[in-house]
Amino acid sequence: MYHHAPLLCPTFEHAPQELLINEMAENGKNCDQRRVAMNKEQHNGNFTDPSSVNEKKRRDREERQNIVLWRQPLITLQYFSLETLVILKEWTSKLWHRQSIVVSFLLLLAVLVATYYVEGAHQQYVQRIEKQFLLYAYWIGLGILSSVGLGTGLHTFLLYLGPHIASVTLAAYECNSVNFPEPPYPDQIICPDEEGTEGTISLWSIISKVRIEACMWGIGTAIGELPPYFMARAARLSGAEPDDEEYQEFEEMLEHAESAQGSNLGPRAFEDFPSRAKLAVQRLVQKVGFFGILACASIPNPLFDLAGITCGHFLVPFWTFFGATLIGKAIIKMHIQKIFVIITFSKHIVEQMVAFIGAVPGIGPSLQKPFQEYLEAQRQKLHHRSEAGAPQGENWLSWMFEKLVVVMVCYFVLSIINSMAQSYAKRIQQRLNSEEKTK
Repeated sequence: MYHHAPLLCPTFEHAPQELLINEMAENGKNCDQRRVAMNKEQHNGNFTDPSSVNEKKRRDREERQNIVLWRQPLITLQYFSLETLVILKEWTSKLWHRQSIVVSFLLLLAVLVATYYVEGAHQQYVQRIEKQFLLYAYWIGLGILSSVGLGTGLHTFLLYLGPHIASVTLAAYECNSVNFPEPPYPDQIICPDEEGTEGTISLWSIISKVRIEACMWGIGTAIGELPPYFMARAARLSGAEPDDEEYQEFEEMLEHAESAQGSNLGPRAFEDFPSRAKLAVQRLVQKVGFFGILACASIPNPLFDLAGITCGHFLVPFWTFFGATLIGKAIIKMHIQKIFVIITFSKHIVEQMVAFIGAVPGIGPSLQKPFQEYLEAQRQKLHHRSEAGAPQGENWLSWMFEKLVVVMVCYFVLSIINSMAQSYAKRIQQRLNSEEKTK
């Protein structure tokens, strides 16, 4: 069998930003043309028709998509277990070849454990550092889960950060203060003994109160965007066939856009809106560079994975990509989302929404009552009056939200199981295809 030499494309790691932006398109086009030519596979002396290769890929993809728990539970669980073992084996091999790093990490961990458990005057600082570390790690972890692409992704802003900002906003207007006692804040919010005067709460004071949590969550979302960038960069540098379906779709989109440009059709060659939107994101990032990435990261953008793939494919320097992503997600976008939630849950807006619900003909009063009961229960908790009087039953709004969180987390876990099972099925398909080529 004839084997192609690895395709090595030019890098711009040390090139100035202006040179990078100007030369990305030209060098990228040349490298892509060589890659397309090399993707033709030779079998028994004959080249395979690219259309038949694409058709086989489509059939394999459809076959993998059927491997889900609600259709093939036993096979899905088996493949999930095998994929887990493969990943553990790969990571064990990587760690074994980096023994110096592992030993250094274990020594550092031993020092930290000894510092944590040995009594002394330093314990007050240890406890303070532990508290801040756990707080930062919690919100950064939720941010990573929101954007890293595991399964369907966990919408941690809607489930955790958004409700936290809303709770702080409601409590600030009720207590006329943001100086909540610590502890129990942030686990529980109660009003301070000395409450402020009415009208002293401002939008800026609430933004400042939740700034750490929001920024840490934003940093986590920026970190979660790195895997598509590294995957596309590694595939471009190695010249190997990409192993990611999103990257394959990206390359197909580039080929389609290039052929459309040659026929003077441009974006009109893409009939559906999602394809045109993806092409617009790709061109914005490719032509504008840092500020294009910043613009994509600063707004809620479900297509931002494409920005990471584009940057990796065109070998944009790491700090250009990550710096723009970090500024956009952890500062600009995060403040936009914070301000929206704070305004939505400010005192007068909430009162207007409850009054609007009560004005709905027929069912308004019955819908309004649980909202009023929920808000009153929250006020009592803030003023330490939740234990007074008769025991209160659980409000159905809080009950529904708790069950919604449980359902979404369970679905997230199931999607990870399905995704890993499909990854193992893809390994099997690739092995079978390689065996067919060598026959």
